[in-house]
Amino acid sequence: MKRLPIPDDVTGEEIDKDVKQELQSLPKGLAEDVSRNLVMVARLIDEDPEGAYGYSRVALRLASRVAAVREAAGFAAYASQKYSEALAEFRAARRMTGNVDLWPVMADCERGLGRPEKALDMAGAPEVQKLDKAGQVEMRLVAAGARRDMDQLDAAIVTLQSPELASNSVQPWTARLRYAYADALLAAGREGEAREWFAKAVESDKDGSTDASDRLAELDGVEFVDALVEDDHDHDSDSDGDVEVVNSEVPEAKSEAETEPESAEDSVDDDGLDDVDDVDDVDDMDGDEGDLKS
Repeated sequence: MKRLPIPDDVTGEEIDKDVKQELQSLPKGLAEDVSRNLVMVARLIDEDPEGAYGYSRVALRLASRVAAVREAAGFAAYASQKYSEALAEFRAARRMTGNVDLWPVMADCERGLGRPEKALDMAGAPEVQKLDKAGQVEMRLVAAGARRDMDQLDAAIVTLQSPELASNSVQPWTARLRYAYADALLAAGREGEAREWFAKAVESDKDGSTDASDRLAELDGVEFVDALVEDDHDHDSDSDGDVEVVNSEVPEAKSEAETEPESAEDSVDDDGLDDVDDVDDVDDMDGDEGDLKS
């Protein structure tokens, strides 16, 4: 089996204690090997998804019967936009644990495979009621993205309207929820409202998880400095060299998953999903809390 280089400072002890406990079923040497590969997946997944994917495949070959390994392989494939493969790994992890936490990302894989209707089916399934608040908010984001995939902008906006969106408290999901709502409003041509919600997203985005500040500045007509270069032709000054400001257009953030070019697998076959035919069905995700979503 081909192994990938792992820095000496990676011991395997860095992994989450729950994952470490799962790996205790393996021989000690094998558990350490798997742990070190999983640490590399976590290190690389944001900056180098393909690199993370490579380490996840090594871990998978070493311990395919460990749910945490299947889940890590799923996230690495998902980050690399290998949605069919990611969905297969998430299904396997869910079968092993019976946990519903992966339901929203599984639905987003369906979007990535070009099946937004299937993602909406999953948004109306009983599994959603078993998710914690963060999971339910994530499911709203996926469902709204599916509506946008289907060019149903107004439905996407309604889907995002939720008590979590209206709340003044800041939670880990608040910035992304407000950002998605602002982006949907802007796509629908409601620029004034979009600016208001981009501003709210900026207020709640303490760790820079979105580019809300750039989107807000763009709406306000602020020009961004992309590079400073010496300009010896147009100006005559006492400085060593004047500079030319080059404007760089800020690309519009994507709220939708890109379609996987590979062929899609069959839809989820044993999850007992119910069809969701209209916006009202998506509202079931929050039970009695109302149906405002971002």
